[in-house]
Amino acid sequence: MNVSPPLLGTQRAPRARLNDIIPAVLRFQDGRRLPSQLQVVSCNGGLLSVPRPVAQGSQVKLMFLTGAGSVLGGAEMLSPVSSTLQPFRFVSLAQDDQRRLGAVIQASIAPNNSEQLWIDKLRAASALQPKPPRSRLLKRAMGVAGFITLGLASAMYFFHVPWPW
Repeated sequence: MNVSPPLLGTQRAPRARLNDIIPAVLRFQDGRRLPSQLQVVSCNGGLLSVPRPVAQGSQVKLMFLTGAGSVLGGAEMLSPVSSTLQPFRFVSLAQDDQRRLGAVIQASIAPNNSEQLWIDKLRAASALQPKPPRSRLLKRAMGVAGFITLGLASAMYFFHVPWPW
């Protein structure tokens, strides 16, 4: 079932600026195809690198392959921003395609979140100041108490004195 992507009112949808080259194909209603590359994508649309601008308002099928699988959706081409960059908006997108697109966007925004959380925790722990050293008096008292305990235990062993309990 094709559904329109959700529009989020005044808040912009998260965008994924793609580091990898993602080939895309625009398929026009008359059957023509135009190869392109996906530069930026959101759940509402994105930006394509095209060999030549496409007429604003053109209704096309946009196909591209992601790590989460292929995405096929209906798109409307918007006004070109340069001779090679042109934005688009999704007008229809199946739920499975929305899910795959959401996975790609989420992965680019927060790559391997559990790993990043672990790294952040480790960094926070290593940034903590070491505990202040114990005072000299406390160290000496602990040393004396240990020495006395060791002496008493040795004396009881050598003189065969039974333990008090």
